[in-house]
Amino acid sequence: MPELPEVETIKNDLTHAGLCARAIRSADIFWHRTLAVPSAEEFKKQIQRMKIERLSRRGKYLILELAAREKWFLIMHLRMSGRIDLKEAGFVPRVHDRARLVLDDGSQLLFHDTRKFGRWYFVNNAEKIVGKLGIEPLDKEFTAGWLAEKIKSKSRTLKPLLLDQSFVAGIGNIYADEALWYAKLHPETNSARLKPAEVQALHEGIVKAIELGIRNAGTSMGVGKANFYSVGGKRGGNQEKLKVFRRTGEGCPRCHAKIVRIVVRQRSTHLCPNCQKRRK
Repeated sequence: MPELPEVETIKNDLTHAGLCARAIRSADIFWHRTLAVPSAEEFKKQIQRMKIERLSRRGKYLILELAAREKWFLIMHLRMSGRIDLKEAGFVPRVHDRARLVLDDGSQLLFHDTRKFGRWYFVNNAEKIVGKLGIEPLDKEFTAGWLAEKIKSKSRTLKPLLLDQSFVAGIGNIYADEALWYAKLHPETNSARLKPAEVQALHEGIVKAIELGIRNAGTSMGVGKANFYSVGGKRGGNQEKLKVFRRTGEGCPRCHAKIVRIVVRQRSTHLCPNCQKRRK
């Protein structure tokens, strides 16, 4: 599933491709469940001639800010296998293309989703969809002090806490494992037992993992159809920089102990058993 760095990469690539300031000529929904709200008929009628004013991101959601007489938002969640493609005028949609925007120059924005889990939301208030998300890990408000204050009132296993989108938005399996490795914390550590220095290390680990993912244009782990690709089929490069995620049996970059895989709350988890010792 694309996480914060992957969605940020898509947003940046769409911006660089000149999507902002384009008007929407028409829209098509090829699989009805892709559009969560409203109905396909209402969506196709209302979005015509709306202008794309701005692209933004909230957690793992890509947001197209639209305007005609009033502001609307087309919010996309890629889920497991969603991809965004820009194609030329006259391009014939493929079997797994679930939705399409035709722009004023004839070019097309296509939502390609092999597994059909991705969703579009067309709303006049973005907070209806993203309002329950937690803090952004790269916001200036996300400090070690903020993390210490929030974490002391909780008694949660660290890995599931990092995956909780209402706590910190945008972190998924890849970047949770990487952040915990940077912080030298075992994924099953109880958050209430963290010392101040460990909270500081966790904050630094989260920021470092996310910033590295963005700098390397996301993580593409393989070549399968459900893997991450940005606009134009561009692969990410962060897989070459990962320290533990899906590196089972390889040497830890820090101490050379063999990386292991465990399951934490039904989520595959990778760690160094030497650097990230379990609490007794």
